[in-house]
Amino acid sequence: MIVGTAGHVDHGKTSLVKALTGIDTDRLPEEKRRGITLELGFAHLVLPDGTVAGVVDVPGHERFVKAMVAGAGGVDLVLLVIAADEGVMPQTREHLDICQLLGVRAGVVALTKADLLPGLGSDWSALLEADVSTLLAGTAMEQAEVVEVSARTGAGLPQLLAALGRAAAKLPVRNADGPLFLPVDRAFTLKGFGTVVTGTLLSGTLSPEESVSLLPGLPGPFRTRAVQVHGAPVPRAVAGQRTAVNLPAVAAPEVRRGMVLTRFEELPETRSLDVELALLGAADAPLGRRRTLLLHLGTAQVEARVRLLDVDVLQPGETALAQLRLSAPLAALPGQRFILRGPRPLPGRGATLAGGRVLTLSAPRRRRGAGQQLEPMRGEDGEARVRWLLRQAGYRGLSAPELFVRASLPQKQLGRTLEVLSSRGEVLLVDRERRLYLSSDVFLGLLQRALSVLQAFHEREPLKDALGREELRQRLSSALEPRLLGRLVQQLVERNQVELVPPDGVRLRGRGRSLTLDEEAARSKAVASLAAAGLAPPTLAEQGQALGLPPARVAALLEGPLREGSVVKVTEELYFHAAPLAALRTALLAHLAQHREISTQAFKQLVGQSRKFVIPLSEYFDREKVTLRLGERRVARTSHQ
Repeated sequence: MIVGTAGHVDHGKTSLVKALTGIDTDRLPEEKRRGITLELGFAHLVLPDGTVAGVVDVPGHERFVKAMVAGAGGVDLVLLVIAADEGVMPQTREHLDICQLLGVRAGVVALTKADLLPGLGSDWSALLEADVSTLLAGTAMEQAEVVEVSARTGAGLPQLLAALGRAAAKLPVRNADGPLFLPVDRAFTLKGFGTVVTGTLLSGTLSPEESVSLLPGLPGPFRTRAVQVHGAPVPRAVAGQRTAVNLPAVAAPEVRRGMVLTRFEELPETRSLDVELALLGAADAPLGRRRTLLLHLGTAQVEARVRLLDVDVLQPGETALAQLRLSAPLAALPGQRFILRGPRPLPGRGATLAGGRVLTLSAPRRRRGAGQQLEPMRGEDGEARVRWLLRQAGYRGLSAPELFVRASLPQKQLGRTLEVLSSRGEVLLVDRERRLYLSSDVFLGLLQRALSVLQAFHEREPLKDALGREELRQRLSSALEPRLLGRLVQQLVERNQVELVPPDGVRLRGRGRSLTLDEEAARSKAVASLAAAGLAPPTLAEQGQALGLPPARVAALLEGPLREGSVVKVTEELYFHAAPLAALRTALLAHLAQHREISTQAFKQLVGQSRKFVIPLSEYFDREKVTLRLGERRVARTSHQ
């Protein structure tokens, strides 16, 4: 677990950590010179039961709240530090607000500099106690133990350690069966090893020799050469541990605070989030429907356009659904907590204004009043979450790894949920190899759309006997998976709603939708006239005149014979019967075998027709790669390769 300090500047947070752990977390020369913490500091603490907790020491100055939030994002247990000689101060309140909004629900209050209390007068202790009680009232720390302690004399340190142990024992274990998610708070180069990144592992596990990404910006994959916890190599780091990772293939200047170490291709970058949002009760005004604020999520900070979905204004102390559109991409995890800060501080507190938790990633723009759609993602019903996510995914569906990230369910629970929903027919396993799932509601809608597309095709092109599968896929969605298309066609055939057109079966038509007797007769006449004409067929216009049909309708009638191969299209106007064309091909190849080339005049004699047919036929054989034109003669393509 992670213990994080919180409290006003110069209230003794760093001195207290050093007294408890023996580690000075102020590592920068500027921190030593000024005597205040400017950056995150790290230590480890052995609790009474032997548990080793990571300790994150945060800056207390208002100017460094960004760093404070970066450290607090991974805290399980807060050590709220209040100097006995000053009491509650603005950053005390803001830090407590931040911890509340980030979901920290346990802590201990340390009244530091307690050795000064005897000299502050008999009434001061009562005033201090009332001040602390007022601060904690109505918060998750209302029942937190308050311990007087002095880092200078050591008084109260054993009692404080015992209180931390009691609070820690009540905490739930972090989710190790989740996506790998390690927000980076430091990156540096270690001689002989290369780049090392550190952070609090919020979810999942990490071992050496894994493939990882640094998001946003460095998708990798990068190899983890070594993993350490509290300075010691480990075979596996688990959620809730301060973790250092050696990434030899990454240049340290490329890594920045705000990036997240994730498993390769497990988590997407995002520029939009659906969220559950709470406005602080201490806010001095409601939050309007649209507002730009500063989002702190993990160790990242980015400007966010906040848009309320179901209410016009969010009153202080209330919660609503909202969407965040981000000015830059970042990595986030469903269920992750965040805070929003405004441009000016609240009276007596700081600029922290609101916070909440992430519900969905890469959210599409939602219309006003669309918040109710997100209700399944707010609750604990895993089946409802999976059903909702698959409906939202539409025809694309979601793979089991994608659902693992987006549904925020442990692997085993997700597997059981998918089995149950599949057995009820509520979800479909479309691709077993990719473990790709589709909502049954979406699939039924797709079936209806396919039938509508077929019906519209038959009404628009009555002389065309069938629609190709690929054309059907394009009209439904170019992103439609081939296996899903196959499943769709199979269902339509099994329901006796469509039939496959022989001989290749790659085309389909509505059941009973074949050409009329008159249309079949016209087609037969057209094909017969081509067969009879040999190498001097009538043009489409001439055939149309003979049949009493427009040329375009004649072309539509010949589409079936074209697919079957009994008719060959040489130009837009000239169609040949396949038999005389095949005979000409044989004669041409025989001539080339004997003479090695053929002139235009010789080809004209071979065809036995005018230039009206000779030129299109010679160009046809060039396109078919039977011949290769060299000036006024042609040679066999194979002899010239």
